[in-house]
Amino acid sequence: MAARPTIDGTQFGSIAIDGRSYRHDVVIRLDGRVEKRQKRLSKALYGTSHVISRDEAQHVFEGGAKRLIVGTGQAGLVELSPEALDFLKARACQAELLPTPDAIRAWNDALEDVIGLFHVTC
Repeated sequence: MAARPTIDGTQFGSIAIDGRSYRHDVVIRLDGRVEKRQKRLSKALYGTSHVISRDEAQHVFEGGAKRLIVGTGQAGLVELSPEALDFLKARACQAELLPTPDAIRAWNDALEDVIGLFHVTC
C-alpha cells in the first residue's frame, strides 16, 4: 500500500496534494490514489454537488475505512444526505465534515485508515 499523500494546501478552485495541483474536487483512497470526485452521483439526485447522496457515499467508501474526512468547501457548504450518513454509520465509518482548509489539517494529522473527499469551491 502506498503512503497516504500529504495535502499541501487549498485555495478557491484548487487543491495541492504531494506537490501536484488539482483544479477539481478529489477523492483520496485508502491506498493513497487521488481520483476526480464523481459529482454526478449526487447532482443527478439533488441538482447540486453540495449534498452528498447515498450513491456517492457508496462510491467513495472502501471496506476497512474507519473515517471519511469531507472537505466541505472553502465556505463549508457541502453536507451529507441523511441516507449517505446512514450508509456510512452502517459500515462503522465515522464521517467528519469540515471546511476544506480545516479538513486538510485533519487529513494530514489522521492516524487511522481514512478516506477523503475534498470540495474545492464554495
